[in-house]
Amino acid sequence: MTAPNATIWLAILLGGVGTYAIRSSFIMLYGRLELPASVEHALRFVPAAVLAALVVPELAQVDGTPVVQSGLSSVEAVQTLLMSDRVLAGALAAVAAYYTEDVLVTIVVGMGTLLALGAV
Repeated sequence: MTAPNATIWLAILLGGVGTYAIRSSFIMLYGRLELPASVEHALRFVPAAVLAALVVPELAQVDGTPVVQSGLSSVEAVQTLLMSDRVLAGALAAVAAYYTEDVLVTIVVGMGTLLALGAV
């Protein structure tokens, strides 16, 4: 059974409006409140934490399976991950990010490395 097109578009529209409302509420609230310096300092680390939460699970996979579910022993899992193209590309991207502090350079280095290693 499929929903009518109008229902699907209404769900997409309501999801977009809800997402926008949630995000804009934090922006408006942040502009009106005086936050302690310690909170503002901690908020500076949120983008890096979110990026790490998105990237690390992708690096810690063996043939598309999370390493903890792969059935490998600890030593085998570490050896497999260290030989992984993704881990090498991620490490080189991290080095590029550290030295350049440029997002575009980091992405180009990481993806370029991954594509080059995949072509070999």
